[in-house]
Amino acid sequence: MGKVTGFLDFERRGPQYRPVPVRLRDWHEVYQAQSDEEIAHQGARCMDCGIPFCMQGCPLGNRIPVFNDRVYHYQWAQAADQLFSTNNFPEFTGRLCPAPCESACVLGITSDPVTIERLEYEVAEHAFANDVPVSRPTPPESGRRVAVVGSGPAGLAAAAQLRSVGHAVSVFERSDAIGGLLRYGIPEFKMEKSVIDRRLDVMAVDGVEFFTGVTIGTEGTPLEALQEEFDAILLAIGSTIPRLIPVPGATLEGVYPAMTYLEASNRAVNADTTSVINAKGLHVVILGGGDTGADCLGTVHRQGAASVTQIEIMDRPPDERPSDQPWPTMARLFKTTSAHDEGGERRFSTETLEFRGESRVSSLVVQDHVTNEDVIIPADLVLIAAGFVGPELDDLGLNAEQFLSPRQTLAVDASWRITNAQGASPVFACGDAVRGQSLIVWAIAEGRSAASSIDAFLSGHDSALPAPVEPYSLSW
Repeated sequence: MGKVTGFLDFERRGPQYRPVPVRLRDWHEVYQAQSDEEIAHQGARCMDCGIPFCMQGCPLGNRIPVFNDRVYHYQWAQAADQLFSTNNFPEFTGRLCPAPCESACVLGITSDPVTIERLEYEVAEHAFANDVPVSRPTPPESGRRVAVVGSGPAGLAAAAQLRSVGHAVSVFERSDAIGGLLRYGIPEFKMEKSVIDRRLDVMAVDGVEFFTGVTIGTEGTPLEALQEEFDAILLAIGSTIPRLIPVPGATLEGVYPAMTYLEASNRAVNADTTSVINAKGLHVVILGGGDTGADCLGTVHRQGAASVTQIEIMDRPPDERPSDQPWPTMARLFKTTSAHDEGGERRFSTETLEFRGESRVSSLVVQDHVTNEDVIIPADLVLIAAGFVGPELDDLGLNAEQFLSPRQTLAVDASWRITNAQGASPVFACGDAVRGQSLIVWAIAEGRSAASSIDAFLSGHDSALPAPVEPYSLSW
């Protein structure tokens, strides 16, 4: 522990946002830089607890007290060595993870927890800026080949791990660019796409091969053909079927799943053009109060919406941890993101009853569960950010009951293998396709764990790769 009284001497202090009028004029990330001294002070707040519950809160088991201490001593290379040993992509999680580790921070019992997520970001950025190694060296080639289908965080993590032990890895992505939802589902103001490209460059130098525009299944390359060519297959295809709201008027023009809108917007930003689904001058309603809804909110602000209303069917979360969600669990608390600071109205305890309009939506009828009154809200554009119901499996031939869990995700055994899948080589699966819609840190943890099982299968002995988590279905 670097500074015994650090948690008493320094308050929790994250980076400041760029001013709203400034950041709404561009798509760059919203934070201003912190000085190394300010960052070190945040590392000093870590109490180096005898039992580091923060590590238990992190699915990856990041050695949080260790890299916090290294940050306090300005030992950036040593901090990076610790962090990258357990997390392939802290530059992603440091921007996108909701930080269950901070919910489990002991300091958070009576004070504000350590800024663990932001410290991850700073360690990763210092590493890239100063040519500190950000991946493991590749040993001699094993002679075994693995195909990874899907290039989101789970697939990329598995690919990086498998390559680090000498296997030849090919990543197949049906879209025109690698990254999965990181690429087209996350707005630029939350994570600039140069951050993804920088990591992909590292992986390519390490020997991972990437193939875009490749659909695996009946509409493209059959899964069986991939099994003939590779020694093992990993499906990291995510959970991409959107949950819709089946009420009258749901098929009107102007009603879109959130990801349809975000992908169109991200593509437009990337190409420096106007999005085909644009909120400029429109009255926008966002159905869903989670992170995806906030991503839509920040995006419509930047497109110049006339008004924005974000609706959540659940009650407003409490400001403080409720008794039925005790520390160190990740409590559901009221959350304000940078997008909420930029404007718009938030409504809780509100249920959507009907979309109204002729051919295009013009309003919503909702019920306020507090007053029990029906309310009509003007809406030229409605974005449904209600989550996802499962992976797309029809074309893969894995939609039969024998391949599915009770939650309609892919069923795997303790080694992440789809036991009933036939073919020349085994098929494994991980990430949201197995767990269901979840956090980026769980996706990376599952990708790493699946890679360990695949390596054990290919090598014929226990793998040296870590396996931080087991399949979610085994803990039901």
